[in-house]
Amino acid sequence: MYEKVLVPLDGSKLAEFALPHVKGLAAGGLIREIILLNVVEIPSVWVTEGIDLLNVRKLQVDNAKKYLADVQSQISFEDVKVETAVLEGETAHLIAEYSKKNDVNLIIISTHGYTGMKKLMFGSVALRVLHDSYAPVLLIRSESCR
Repeated sequence: MYEKVLVPLDGSKLAEFALPHVKGLAAGGLIREIILLNVVEIPSVWVTEGIDLLNVRKLQVDNAKKYLADVQSQISFEDVKVETAVLEGETAHLIAEYSKKNDVNLIIISTHGYTGMKKLMFGSVALRVLHDSYAPVLLIRSESCR
């Protein structure tokens, strides 16, 4: 049984490939609490371009909260608590830190499954979470959901 499962979501369909796995574990009575997490990352280039960061930040945080509330309404199980959290900063680092500070027992995250040059060019939040996390990480490859 997993007391707390963290599910990082970025609003993409790819990230949501983790949800059927979360639902399956919850339906089987293997999860007590699900935390849906979204990390808002403001690109540093916006600072130099004179964009009104306070309004952009507020808009992104509000959108993230609405998105997570929508996902939360789709995941409801009688004996499973579902919470949401929105953080601001560098995504992979905050996911790993949040999991440690909140005694998360499992992180379920989707990945493109890039290798080689694509991984070097695009980076991988999932890979960095896997590397930095103190909790076990279940990686869901996008190919497995098609």
